[in-house]
Amino acid sequence: MTFTALKDPQALADLVARFDGRAPRYTSYPTAVQFTPEVGEAVYRRWLAGLPVSDPVSLYMHIPFCARLCWYCGCNTRAVNRHEPIAAYVGKLLDEIRLLGQALPGKLPANALHFGGGTPNMLAVEELDVLFAALGEVFDLSPDIEVATEIDPPALTREWVMACAGHGLRRASLGVQNLDPQVQAAVDRKGTIEEAARCVGWLREAGVTSINFDLMYGLPHQTTANTLATIDAVLSLRPERLALFGYAHVPWMKSHQQLIAEEALPGPAERLDQSETAAERLIAEGYVRIGLDHFALPSDELAVAQAEGRLRRNFQGYTTDAAKTLIGMGASAIGAFPQGFVQNLTRELDWRAALDRGELPVARGVAITDEDRFRAEIIERLMCDFAVDLNAVCARHGRTLADLALILARLEPFRREGLLNAEAGRVEVIGHGRLVIRSICAAVDAYFDAQQGRHAKAL
Repeated sequence: MTFTALKDPQALADLVARFDGRAPRYTSYPTAVQFTPEVGEAVYRRWLAGLPVSDPVSLYMHIPFCARLCWYCGCNTRAVNRHEPIAAYVGKLLDEIRLLGQALPGKLPANALHFGGGTPNMLAVEELDVLFAALGEVFDLSPDIEVATEIDPPALTREWVMACAGHGLRRASLGVQNLDPQVQAAVDRKGTIEEAARCVGWLREAGVTSINFDLMYGLPHQTTANTLATIDAVLSLRPERLALFGYAHVPWMKSHQQLIAEEALPGPAERLDQSETAAERLIAEGYVRIGLDHFALPSDELAVAQAEGRLRRNFQGYTTDAAKTLIGMGASAIGAFPQGFVQNLTRELDWRAALDRGELPVARGVAITDEDRFRAEIIERLMCDFAVDLNAVCARHGRTLADLALILARLEPFRREGLLNAEAGRVEVIGHGRLVIRSICAAVDAYFDAQQGRHAKAL
């Protein structure tokens, strides 16, 4: 899909006025808003027990600790200045792994493990070793397992990189966000390009083949100029991937965001200019635009998967992982199963208490229906490919185009605005429809209620 940034000020203002509502990011369907306590430990145990012993699974482990709490953060994490809380948390992770082993039907093969946070590289090297040993008791870890981790550059050491590489580290994502000192001061974050370069050197030395930089737009005092300056700096390190996320200001959900001066936040038109000008720069430098907010070199697995129609979307964002099951571990971790989704207790104290009782620490989830699966495929293809062959989707789900009448009617305003084509059983996002893809997907979402206001702005 070719794309040209929206530069006409009036056209940009009109687009913002019509489509800058709140919409999910669609890392799942149904989204987490539909999770309820009806899917609890008993349901989770049934789903675990019913997994085919020969089917590979993917694993996710959440590490909810940081050396400091950046004010923009929307993750489940907390700042600690002692290692004791982390060590205690690792002990409970071992309990959760042991309980999973008791609930599973056998030693399932595992081909991928993602460490999320928080700051996973706050784990001690010895704790990494203990966790991998415990996982190896419960899962058949593939000799070429793909381990991925999120990294906070100031907290990284060469020793940690080498230890994690010994366990299969292949992909790493470095949180950079923005390098401008005024922006960093406004969100209580520190970081330099020299620090990032040192981390990249260690990762390359350890054989890590895919490095990503997480960048942001829409932060307080952020401008198009300092966004481009940050991009130019990180491009000197030639990462395989970059993610460019829009800051989601949701202080009613994340109280620490109240520390951010709202008057310093760029408006919708400024945010859009930052993201689209950044995209132009990355594309000019040889990166392929991937879905909503990712960029990759043409040779990277993510770009290849997009070109071949194999791109997927899950709770970690865009991925090539085709596993049908994702088992989550740690406070707030989400798991995905053929039957639905589960989420662990979010508050660490509650998560620990459940494990102390010998319970799998599930808080909520949702069982998915055939209708959900049908709509989920449409949404995923739109989020990944910006196009969907409705005839093919209908054939796979035993449906007809007549079943899509209501969905097509809800897409009609986007068609009239020249943001998508819908004809002959194919929907294709065109023009500047990419900018409002979340709103387009919300038209397919049977549960979406625009009045709830529980999501971040779409632009």
